[in-house]
Amino acid sequence: MLKTQDLGYWYQDKTQPLFQGINLTFESGKSYAILGHSGTGKTTFLSLIAGLDKPKEGDILLGDQSLKQIGLTNYRRHDVAIVFQAYNLFAYMSPMNNLLTAMAITEAKHAGDRAYAKQILNDLGIGDDLIDRNVQHLSGGQQQRVAIARTMCCDARLVVADEPTGNLDEDNTKAVIDQFQRIAHEQNKCVIIVTHEPDVAAQCDHQYRLENKQFTELA
Repeated sequence: MLKTQDLGYWYQDKTQPLFQGINLTFESGKSYAILGHSGTGKTTFLSLIAGLDKPKEGDILLGDQSLKQIGLTNYRRHDVAIVFQAYNLFAYMSPMNNLLTAMAITEAKHAGDRAYAKQILNDLGIGDDLIDRNVQHLSGGQQQRVAIARTMCCDARLVVADEPTGNLDEDNTKAVIDQFQRIAHEQNKCVIIVTHEPDVAAQCDHQYRLENKQFTELA
């Protein structure tokens, strides 16, 4: 589904790349974890496959099309959904309106369908007593579930998440990873998670470690 071809990135000096010559394939219906210490470039890699930044060299393909052909704005709107560690919800809105707004912006097939949005929120443990409450009045775990629900209600084929469990306790971490697995296996989406937590990575179908400017698949 998503492929990188000889992907490379550096800040100022090409002789000191974060990574270079990266060739990876990510398939629909599977979840992937990318492990690495701070500063290794894993969040930068995520920003590239999410269309938030451009590689210095190489290419990224969605199917047979380069992101350059698709256009990064079009790609971000229709093909990829991003879950940030800081949630990045519309803070002045309710969970319901966060989902409805996301579906409208991305022109999702269920745009405007409150019943559909309600079902997704309920399935993620956001009950009827919470769906119309301002998201700032929800707990961290609840806000992260709303952020995940937002990706589930849109039509994006790729879901990327940057340290999605970094602010959560053990119980909420397990619940969140379980939901990402549901997105991959039940919605046939490709899920890619950046994490520094080996226990989180171990729950994904495939794990890669970014170290010494290269990705290594873990057994």
